[in-house]
Amino acid sequence: MTAALVLACAPKTEFPVPHSPIQECVYMGDKTEFAVWSPSAEAAVVRLYHSAEDTSAFMTLDMKKSGDGLWKAVAKEDVKGAFYAFQVKIGADWLAETAGIAAKAVGVNGWRGAVIDWTETDPEGWTEDRSPEVKPSDIIVYELQHRDFSIHANSGVQNKGKYLALTEEGTVNPDGLATGIDHLKELGVTYVQLLPSTDFATIDETRLEDNQYNWGYEPLNYNAVEGSFSTDPYSPVVRIREFKQMVQALHKAGFRVILDVVYNHTTNASNTGFERTVPGYFYRMRPDGGFFDGSGCGNETASEREMFRKYMVESLEWWMKEYHIDGFRFDLMAIHDIETMNLISERLHAIDPDVVIYGEGWAASAPAYPADSIALKVNTHLLDKVGAFSDNIRDALRGPLGCENAGFMDGVAGNKANVQFGIAGGVEHPQVSVERWTNNPLQHVSYASCHDDHCLRDRLEIAAEASEADRLRMVKLAQTAVYTSQGIPFIFNGEELYRHKQGVKNSYNKPDSINAIDWTYKTKYKDLVDYYAALAAIRHAHPGFCLGDADLVREKLEFIEVDDPCVVAFRISGLEGIDSAQSLTVLLNGSKKAAKVEIPAGQYVILAQDGKADADGLGAYSGSYISAPATSATILAEI
Repeated sequence: MTAALVLACAPKTEFPVPHSPIQECVYMGDKTEFAVWSPSAEAAVVRLYHSAEDTSAFMTLDMKKSGDGLWKAVAKEDVKGAFYAFQVKIGADWLAETAGIAAKAVGVNGWRGAVIDWTETDPEGWTEDRSPEVKPSDIIVYELQHRDFSIHANSGVQNKGKYLALTEEGTVNPDGLATGIDHLKELGVTYVQLLPSTDFATIDETRLEDNQYNWGYEPLNYNAVEGSFSTDPYSPVVRIREFKQMVQALHKAGFRVILDVVYNHTTNASNTGFERTVPGYFYRMRPDGGFFDGSGCGNETASEREMFRKYMVESLEWWMKEYHIDGFRFDLMAIHDIETMNLISERLHAIDPDVVIYGEGWAASAPAYPADSIALKVNTHLLDKVGAFSDNIRDALRGPLGCENAGFMDGVAGNKANVQFGIAGGVEHPQVSVERWTNNPLQHVSYASCHDDHCLRDRLEIAAEASEADRLRMVKLAQTAVYTSQGIPFIFNGEELYRHKQGVKNSYNKPDSINAIDWTYKTKYKDLVDYYAALAAIRHAHPGFCLGDADLVREKLEFIEVDDPCVVAFRISGLEGIDSAQSLTVLLNGSKKAAKVEIPAGQYVILAQDGKADADGLGAYSGSYISAPATSATILAEI
């Protein structure tokens, strides 16, 4: 399509927007209703096919336009099992076919929508499925990629790389140690964040035998389930049912489920339903008809437009209501405007008051929208119950993205202020010099690594001139800071096993040999796994590490003055009615020498010391000092 045509057919404000939710395909047995929003179209048709790959339609229906920009048609017979595609005429041109913008069931590779009976997608007991209760102080997020988590030959999982992998119990590695969902139980995490699982365009689902890999940050159909993680991508019902089985199994095992969503950009824009129904409307467009590209992926969506705002809200509501999703992680959230994110929060909290919402408070480059009106990290305080990842604590602990030092955990000076900022949960605090960007510590997602950039092991092997034993001490130190932060602790799948990705930073399309988790590492590095599990148990046992209120953080969290630039010490006191301990004291020693600081004399239980941790205590301590050997952490609970 020429730039002139894009601009001619894409007025930004005067399009009518339907009041009712977007329903592109509604199956009712003896008839099926179709609708597509294309207010600038001159004509529209919907074609029905016997398969998602057929070249000839068995039925073509002319669509009629209504006053709200919708084109509608009805198939007056039972067409269950058929696949459909819309085609609209803009000016003199018929655009390419599309499944629409809101297809909820799709065929192989997602290019056509599917007519299904939704009652057939529910696994047994689905109507009784309930999300487990998780207190804010117990939120610990585990980021998981389906293929990474279970594809390795030694995972002990039958449905390797599939949704169903997370339904299997009793799986073990070659040494009999738990893998899969049982490993997550042992680890003490409470939320599982799934990397993109909505239908994306970068894996050919007709060639799964080729063992293709992709993280999935190239969305095609936002409301449909990705097929490559199902056992049968040709069956719309199978992929939906298996996704539901996974959610059901995770809920039953005690986990809530967060979905990684990518509304900020799409795959090649010309291939999407957005451009094939209302060209130029859903994206931020340049004056020459090209796409602004704040995502670094070729385009950026326009959340401020009325229809796309409506679309995002309804899409997220759909995932909560139909799939029982408990939270969302927004990729490149700073592409989106603040008004839209707050509306999303309002609508989703109306469904579930405990829904968890957070995202990346940045974009790949400056979006084409005013900086004071988008969900940048620095604007998090303007967001209502929406959090952001803290690159403050991440970069301080392990070194910034793109660099080759290992930060505070390797004794690198200059990181103390940002570690303290992270410990305080990003709120304003009289002892923290970094400017706050949260109103509430639960808006601060504390982490040391995620799927992006080097995993911790790779960063340390590149940056830290140290033995493996000392590098493992650094990992324990960094994670102690994460788990004792007032923010939400977040860990990357496999880092507790000391996984590596062979030094690859951006492994989004690399093979399993780079990305798969080797489950024999659980045997080799069981001490590290146990330390992660103990940190989770300590956090669960001591809600003083998650006060959940900025005023309480300012009142009860005090940093202890230490001259060493690689030592952070703090005390959380006055915990009567909040915690079983009177106070909690933590010493994070990134220095290459032992550290010791004065504390109020009292009777303490040692919860962590010198690379060991236990929620029940490693021993009693009576005194007025807290100490930590080089590159280690100590946690004391006053009794």
